[in-house]
Amino acid sequence: MALRNIVKDGDPILKKKCRPVEKFDRKLHVLLDDMAETMHHANGVGLAAPQVGMLRRVAVIDISKEQNDIIELVNPKIIAFSGEQEGNEGCLSFPGQWGIVKRPDYVKVKAQDRFGEEIIVEGKELLARALCHEIDHLNGVVFKQVAERMLTRKEIEKM
Repeated sequence: MALRNIVKDGDPILKKKCRPVEKFDRKLHVLLDDMAETMHHANGVGLAAPQVGMLRRVAVIDISKEQNDIIELVNPKIIAFSGEQEGNEGCLSFPGQWGIVKRPDYVKVKAQDRFGEEIIVEGKELLARALCHEIDHLNGVVFKQVAERMLTRKEIEKM
C-alpha cells in the first residue's frame, strides 16, 4: 500500500464524471488499498478516486473510529433514499472549508466489490452523508456545489 496525493480545490479533475470500472484486477485492488490508506492517513471518512487523480467510479468509506471497517464501492449507484438531515460537511480536497449541506437521512446503494460481485450498502446519518458525498464526487459534483452556504472562519473555529 502507498499514500497517494489528494487532489485539491481548483484541480479540474474534481469536476469530471468518472468512467465505470470494467476490469476487476490487481490494479483495482492496489487502488482500493492505496485509497483506504490515504483516507486514514488524512483522517477522512471517505475518499473517491478522482480525489487521487483517477477518473474511475471507485470510492472508499470508513466512518468507524477503529479505522478497520472500510466499505469499498465500485460503480456505486443510489437506488433508494429517504428522510433528510442537515449538517456540517467538509472534504479532504477542500481543507479547512466547511459548508451546511442537506442530505438524505437514509441511503441504499447498489455497487460492486473489488472482485466484481454485486453488493448492497445501506446507511443512515453519517454513513448516508458519506455515501452521497463520495458518489457526488464520481459524478463531478463537489460539496461546495450543493452546500446551502459555506461556514465563516468564526463558525469553523467554534466547531
